[in-house]
Amino acid sequence: MDEASIINSYRRYAGSYDRVFGPIFEQGRKQVVEKMDCLKGDRILEVGIGTGLAMHYYPSFTTVIGIDISPHMLAVARRNREQECLDNVCLSIMDAQRLCFPDNCFSKVSAMYVATVVPDPRLMMDEIKRVCEADGDIFILNHFSLPSLLPSVIEALLMPLEKVVGFRPRFSMQRFIAENDLDVVETLPVNLLGYWTLIHAKNRKTEP
Repeated sequence: MDEASIINSYRRYAGSYDRVFGPIFEQGRKQVVEKMDCLKGDRILEVGIGTGLAMHYYPSFTTVIGIDISPHMLAVARRNREQECLDNVCLSIMDAQRLCFPDNCFSKVSAMYVATVVPDPRLMMDEIKRVCEADGDIFILNHFSLPSLLPSVIEALLMPLEKVVGFRPRFSMQRFIAENDLDVVETLPVNLLGYWTLIHAKNRKTEP
C-alpha cells in the first residue's frame, strides 16, 4: 500500500461508500463508541474517519476530532456533519502516520477499518500512542485473517489487487498486537460472521 493508491481507491469509493459499506460495518462502529463509555469533557480522536459514519454516535458533550487522508471521503463527512448539526465534531485532512497534535492530548483514540489501509501500521500506532494520554483508551476495529479455508482463499485472491481495492487483505491480529506492544483489555468479534475484531487496549506509558 502507498499513499497515492489509498487516495485513488477512496476517490472511487467516496460517492457510494455510505450506501455500500455503511450497513455492513454499522454494528462495529456503534460498538466502538459504546465501548468507549464516553465521559463529559472527553477529547476523542477518530483516525481514518472516512465519510463520518460514526460521528452521530458520539455524545454531544464530547469533543471529537476526525482525521483522514482522503479529501474525497472528508468532503462527504463534512456534508454529513452539517446535515446532522454535529457541532462537537471537527474534521481535518491528515496522515495517520504523522499526526499534527501534541503528546497526550486525547483521552480516547479510535481507528476503525484503518489498520489494513495505512502503508505502515506501526507508524500509525506509534502516533496514536503518542497523542493518547497515559492510561487512555485505544480502540482498533479491523478485519484480521482467520484460519478457516474460505476467508484464506479470498484473502489470497485479493492480495495482488490490494492497491486497487485499497486495503491489505491478509493481516494477522497476533502479529499486529505483538508488533505494537498493545496492552489489550478485550477483543470482540463484530459485524457479519465475526470477521472483524474490535481491540480495546490501554495506553500504558513508561516514565522517561
